[in-house]
Amino acid sequence: MQFTIAAIIAAAAAAGLVGAAPQPRQSCSEATQFGVLSLSPTTVAPGEILSVNADFSCAINYFHNIPEFTDYYITVPVNNNGHEPPILLSRSAFNGNTSNSLSVVVPIAYYFANTSYAVTLATTYPVNGPNGMLYSVVGSVDAPITINV
Repeated sequence: MQFTIAAIIAAAAAAGLVGAAPQPRQSCSEATQFGVLSLSPTTVAPGEILSVNADFSCAINYFHNIPEFTDYYITVPVNNNGHEPPILLSRSAFNGNTSNSLSVVVPIAYYFANTSYAVTLATTYPVNGPNGMLYSVVGSVDAPITINV
């Protein structure tokens, strides 16, 4: 069996590629396309401080959803009795960073016992229409929170 120099070099190069360390690749679930939301603490009472953190790394770098505005609400995601509209915690123009942190006081409002609440991040971002003109859409993500009443 004869091997040419070119075949030996090609085999050596292929062996080098197999042994090379894989390059990190950002992998993002579809749920992250509007941001990833985290809260601390996750149990609060009206009048207490809530820390809210949003990570837009996947939204921006993977899905190319670059926010224009971010709104944070306290919502009742299921079984809303019709008397619990979203409570606005914060509204701001996007600051250009891949993360956003804020501390807010949980409003002293009407809350109901035995109700599931969430903090909702509503992200407004531009998309191209079929004619090339931009228009704004809103996507949202929730993080569960317990409000002691």
